[in-house]
Amino acid sequence: MNPLGSNHAPKRRDKLYIMAEILGIAKEGALKTQVMYRANLSFTQLNCYLGFMLEINLLEKIRKNDKDIYKSTEKGLDFLQRYYQIAKLLRNENNNVENNAKIPPPHLLK
Repeated sequence: MNPLGSNHAPKRRDKLYIMAEILGIAKEGALKTQVMYRANLSFTQLNCYLGFMLEINLLEKIRKNDKDIYKSTEKGLDFLQRYYQIAKLLRNENNNVENNAKIPPPHLLK
């Protein structure tokens, strides 16, 4: 499931969307390959996102049984919760905005 609650990923995902997706995957901890496949990222993209998210403390890397586990931090979970709130706000506002507005279509905000 994507961070907006829908079963369909948008055709082109923005960086915040991908970060929210990674944080959702890593809530309980996940291996690098699990994050890569579930978030549908290339190895290069994954490394860029993980590096950035570790640097700004949205994720932590935990060594367990000789494997690196990536887990969302409190800051990361806060980011994820706020991301959901913004998506919900946009979804609610979409009902009051003309169709040609520059906000995601409703199916992306479920």
